Amino acid sequence: MTTVDARHAAPPVPVTARRSPAGPVLAVLWAGTAAVTALWWADTGSVVGTAGWLTGAGRIAGLLCGYACAVLVGLMARVPLLERRIGSDRVARWHAMAGRYTVCLLVAHTVLVLAGYAAQDRASFWHETVTVVLDYPDMLKATAGTVILCAVGITSARAVRRRTSHEFWYHVHLLTYAAVFLAFFHQLTLGNEFNGKPVATALWYALYLGVAALVLWFRILAPVRLNRRHRLRVESVHQEAPGVYSVVVRGRHLDELGARPGQFLRWRFLGAGLGWTSTPYSLSAPPRPDRLRITVKALGGHSAAVALLRPGTRVWAEGPYGSLTADRAAGHRCLLIAAGVGVTPLRALFETLPGEVTLLYRARRVEDLALGGELEAIARWRGAQVLYALNGPGGERPPLTAESLRATFPGLAGHDVYLCGPDGFARDVYEALRAAGVPDRRIHHESFEL
Repeated sequence: MTTVDARHAAPPVPVTARRSPAGPVLAVLWAGTAAVTALWWADTGSVVGTAGWLTGAGRIAGLLCGYACAVLVGLMARVPLLERRIGSDRVARWHAMAGRYTVCLLVAHTVLVLAGYAAQDRASFWHETVTVVLDYPDMLKATAGTVILCAVGITSARAVRRRTSHEFWYHVHLLTYAAVFLAFFHQLTLGNEFNGKPVATALWYALYLGVAALVLWFRILAPVRLNRRHRLRVESVHQEAPGVYSVVVRGRHLDELGARPGQFLRWRFLGAGLGWTSTPYSLSAPPRPDRLRITVKALGGHSAAVALLRPGTRVWAEGPYGSLTADRAAGHRCLLIAAGVGVTPLRALFETLPGEVTLLYRARRVEDLALGGELEAIARWRGAQVLYALNGPGGERPPLTAESLRATFPGLAGHDVYLCGPDGFARDVYEALRAAGVPDRRIHHESFEL
């Protein structure tokens, strides 16, 4: 087990609660939706007959789908304002919701427009489909983009994701960029809202080029600069508990990285067959000027292979991301509740959060308490408290109910609660905290289980 030297532990950082920009960002996105709707309304005259209604409905669905595609890609760009101030988990949920809207709008646009054209030409739906795809400009590319987007939507469905590997989902998901590129051009060549309207066309180009610039900068150029600057390599790998390993990564000038306790990076280890996928792992200790540390539990092929990493393996990292930091705290009393490997970001916060801090660690057995020795050392150093919620002799789980939490932590409603663990555990504890009177704004949680 790796240990922390309490004499050199990082001092608690000041608490300065910051307001999340989630509300203003959502307002901007909905304002864009209103602007797109206004563009369609201004270009739409009287609607006559079944064909006119079908085509008109297909046009507005197509415009909104085009706008949603830009939003979808923008949310994938890993913009620090979103990833660090709003939270990666919330941005991921927005992205998932935007993806569902995009696929639904895409299907509606395709079916309604083709049905409208078929009614106008008095032809069969199939005949009209073949004609549009083969004879209309840029439609072959748009059809390919449609197929890709539908495939991405299907593989992103929860039922499908449970049955596929993360690596497969990740690489299919990357095809979203190709799909949006292929579908872009037919919007301008066939869209009545843009034909002969230079201002609308320029704004549409600005929207897409702006999103492309975000992706280019934050997903390509910034990571390249980070990794050229910091030269990350694996220094050592240590077993912390059964199936749980800590990886110490050494690099240069890591104090310039801006990483904070509670945050995570996306890691790509260029060895042991792990270079094809980047995976988010939280920092399990406060970042040092020359090294970072993560702690990983073997839950799948990628995380299990982390234990096989050899010293000297090159590391490609992106980040830091996440908003599970001291900035969220509104007061000076904090309760950290962790389960399993969810203790990793909370261990870093346990060392650095100021004020009165208590950690509650849920595990099945004593042997499963990863980083337990470090937590005890930190607690002694700073006069904090660590409590454990372990299974009983017969395997019975200790209750984490509103009543038990209130009894264990007097004045619970006045605490900031940082919560990290498996999705089901986090959901149950969140509900118990709310029932115990803890305001929603004081419960801080990030999850990557979508």
